[in-house]
Amino acid sequence: MAEPPPPLILASASPRRRELLGGLGIPFTVEVAQVVEFEDPAADPRLLVAHNAALKADWVAARHPAALVLGADTTVFLDGSVLNKPADGAEARAMLRRLSGRTHTVFTGLALRRLSTGLKEDEGVTSEVTFRILDEAVIEAYLARVHTLDKAGGYSIQEGSELIVAGYRGSFTNIMGLPLETTKHILTRCGQIG
Repeated sequence: MAEPPPPLILASASPRRRELLGGLGIPFTVEVAQVVEFEDPAADPRLLVAHNAALKADWVAARHPAALVLGADTTVFLDGSVLNKPADGAEARAMLRRLSGRTHTVFTGLALRRLSTGLKEDEGVTSEVTFRILDEAVIEAYLARVHTLDKAGGYSIQEGSELIVAGYRGSFTNIMGLPLETTKHILTRCGQIG
């Protein structure tokens, strides 16, 4: 009889990541890593998300060495600058104005850890999103419908997108915060999914 896979822990506070990972149909628990994420707007976005994903996964894995721990981090990048989660409504409005009529890149870093076996997998995924041209009325309508303060770039691709998004290229779930195709691939490679 085959040995069951190790328990899977999602090292993330994001309800969207929890929902997306749940869609794969594999059991997991959630433990939020008590870490301070690196958020320098001038940082290389690939390095920033890789660092933060690893930081979360390493913190939880240190407390559960036999478990398989998945960490993830997502950010938005435009004009050489990282757009993290807005601090308040004014910053969310400013981000939407910057994104208006433009194409930006969404970067996600994934980190998978299992300390007991020395497993260490890191992946990066990118997608592109093109925004409609947004006037102030559309920005206000969008912000009235969608809570954006916990979302990189101050928007959510799955909520009210008809108001702001003209199109996208790449993984839709990456833009949401957890690229399911890549996540499934690395979990399969690690024996979590048969």
